[in-house]
Amino acid sequence: MSADACRASGTELPRGDCGPFWQVLAEDFDGDRVPLGAFSDCDHRVDTSGAYCGGLRGAYRDNWWAYPTGWRDTANDRGRDVVGVYHPEDTVSVGPAANGDGRMYIRMWRPADGGPVHAAAVVPRAVMQMRYGKYSARIKVTKPAPGYKSAWLHYGGGCEMNHPEGEWTGDLTAFHHPCGGGEQGYFPGSDDWTRWHTVSTEWTPGHVRFFVDGRQVGHDTRDVPALPLSWVLQNESALQGPGAAPGSSAQLDITWVAAYAYGWK
Repeated sequence: MSADACRASGTELPRGDCGPFWQVLAEDFDGDRVPLGAFSDCDHRVDTSGAYCGGLRGAYRDNWWAYPTGWRDTANDRGRDVVGVYHPEDTVSVGPAANGDGRMYIRMWRPADGGPVHAAAVVPRAVMQMRYGKYSARIKVTKPAPGYKSAWLHYGGGCEMNHPEGEWTGDLTAFHHPCGGGEQGYFPGSDDWTRWHTVSTEWTPGHVRFFVDGRQVGHDTRDVPALPLSWVLQNESALQGPGAAPGSSAQLDITWVAAYAYGWK
């Protein structure tokens, strides 16, 4: 597959079908605002295509879900001194930037008293439990701080595809954990989280490919998933390096997301 098959290498939200991919999601966040607090009451039909957040209204309730308040992040299972708990109600919002560009904001933070990091994982409902496809977004960490990371992923059934992943003070990387176990596919990058990047994952039968700004940065064919999975835009406390300092915060901006089904319409 070409990285440019869906024109997902530039700054503008790509629209329309392309090659074997059929667009099912195109969101530029230029519509309704979503204030802090709206991504709440998300404990409904969790991890299914019927999941929803009761605090959302209109198109955002139809199109988005988030890990419910109180779910623990990955660091809790890794013996980290600083761990995180998902709190979409006080970490996720949507609105215009200073230049008028609509964005989804992921602002994670750690309380001044040294409690757990408030983490955020948002999930586009249109591609929950979907097999194969192309998944793209344009992102930038606008406020970095040690102790915060992303691991956007598809996972389930012993399979996992992660892109982009990494601490926000480092570089974007990608990983593939084959369904049958064995050595993970590790694709280190040199692209800084604090610059705008267009990231894409192409998942087709027997192949997973990872792209940054139209460049293929990884490709694996070993035990690629063949079961329906959800695209989770997971942001959490760091798994390497220092933990987040008490009273600190960090922010990721998403200016658009696009997703495509594969081989059907």
